[in-house]
Amino acid sequence: MKNVKESANFIWSIADLLRGDYKQSDYGKVILPLTVLRRLDCVLESSKEAVLKKHEQLKNTGIEDFDLLLNKASGYKFHNRSNFTFDKLVADPNNIALNLRNYINGFSEDAREIIEQFEFENQINKMDDNNLLFMVIKRFQEIDLHPDRISSMEMGYMFEELIRKFAEISNETAGEHFTPREVIKLMVNILFLNDRDILTKKGITKTIYDCCAGTGGMLSVAEEYLNELNPDARLEVFGQELNPESYAICKSDLLIKGQNASNIKKGNSISEDKLSNEKFDYLITNPPFGVKWEKFAKPVKTEHEQLGHGGRFGAGLPSVGDGSFLFLMHLMSKMKRPEEGGSRLALVFNGSPLFSGSPSKTKNESSIRQWIIENDLLEAVIALPNQLFYNTGISTYVWVISNHKPIERKGKVQLINAIDFFKKMSKSLGNKRNEITKKQIAEITEIYGNFKPNEYSKIFDNKAFGYAKVTVERPERNVKGEVVTDKKGNPKPDSSLRDTENIPLTMDFQEYMKKEVLPHVPDAWIDDSKTYIGYEVNFTKYFYQYKPLRSLEEIRKDIMAIEEETDGLLKEVIG
Repeated sequence: MKNVKESANFIWSIADLLRGDYKQSDYGKVILPLTVLRRLDCVLESSKEAVLKKHEQLKNTGIEDFDLLLNKASGYKFHNRSNFTFDKLVADPNNIALNLRNYINGFSEDAREIIEQFEFENQINKMDDNNLLFMVIKRFQEIDLHPDRISSMEMGYMFEELIRKFAEISNETAGEHFTPREVIKLMVNILFLNDRDILTKKGITKTIYDCCAGTGGMLSVAEEYLNELNPDARLEVFGQELNPESYAICKSDLLIKGQNASNIKKGNSISEDKLSNEKFDYLITNPPFGVKWEKFAKPVKTEHEQLGHGGRFGAGLPSVGDGSFLFLMHLMSKMKRPEEGGSRLALVFNGSPLFSGSPSKTKNESSIRQWIIENDLLEAVIALPNQLFYNTGISTYVWVISNHKPIERKGKVQLINAIDFFKKMSKSLGNKRNEITKKQIAEITEIYGNFKPNEYSKIFDNKAFGYAKVTVERPERNVKGEVVTDKKGNPKPDSSLRDTENIPLTMDFQEYMKKEVLPHVPDAWIDDSKTYIGYEVNFTKYFYQYKPLRSLEEIRKDIMAIEEETDGLLKEVIG
């Protein structure tokens, strides 16, 4: 990782050239696209002459579209047919803007579209007007970003470090575009764990999809993992990303690695699903936490109401204050059917989706959990340590979903409490103060794979998470205390005495009433017409450990010690 840190620091130092002419919040508009351009330049360096020679040969053949032939000459799924490279750009300082535009226009369509996402043309004009363009290009020409020196994985780290730094200096949400690599590695480990026999077959091809792809970190880690497991296997990656810069970085990485860059789509995957007809073997994402979805509520509600389970959101709709469950239901709609081999899914949530929403007529978060668990799709929930993420210190959880559970997991849900599996970082990055070590990733994966109850693992029947929200009525009484009845002789309920009880589905309702309610209010009854079923996963309850209170003697000693210390300080101040 030495090369990564050195290169990231060098690129970061280039931003100093922009000081005074650019606001700090705009540094990224220059540095990120030029980092991508320089990376593409270094990748194509060895085949540049071959591409130019092939281009000359093809110009007079009458062939209109020879992109594929030039790609073949470059050795990648993209090329640059201009005469310029970064070396040649800095050799002609007086024409730097004109030549840079010529260089960018020389890229094949996929690569050129990547640069266009950064709206870099505006920055060329601004830097040229302020006599900055040559100096900045010259600095980038001095850094070697060839894959032989910096791998795709390391390049991903570098982009994430740059994005984090730019976000911090502009007071934006640092790290909103990516997930810590150790969290991704844990998720990928768990996704692939039960499929090792399949994944080690020669020539196997599998697909993976991330609906919030960011800069492509999750897809890259998954691809690297499978390549280590089986060099003959191929993982085709797909994704969609809303942020233009992150989308461009993700797409450039795929181009360089020889993946099909057109598999990455730009846009909001919830309101504008651009892979609507696709199904995938694996699905993985870290959706934004607690994001409101009023902006695209209309198409979501329309799909829910008109298509039901024929669409993505038949199970229910979360509150407009938190769209987390929309991403989960979106991913679940892209799972292959069990008879086609099924799919497995892993995503990161905060704590809210575990318990938010109350059972009611309206299908909400509770009914979404009910649908997932009653259809035996929830395989595991893993509580992660706090302060792992760059943009939040709150509790986070990995949900594992599968529609082809192993026999021993059918009808069961595993909860793993991994909150203590971390080590403190020597230097915090934003809100990230903790990290999961390689050894700890292996330990958590082993706990999951063993599927046995222990200190960190609890296993429950699906039904254990369900409960009935029942309405308990009591009769209306007149002045003399007599029960008021309707025409049929049934007691009329008194709304002022109405109450609700949450009864676990593992218990008989009437038995519950006899033990918990009737001893206190013997005239009460359940109104079955107002009973609603709900599900929640109360992690704290399942892993609660009683800590005995401190003795009075211990407390007294502490108080006395504080009093002595305070008294000593007071005497010292007064003299």
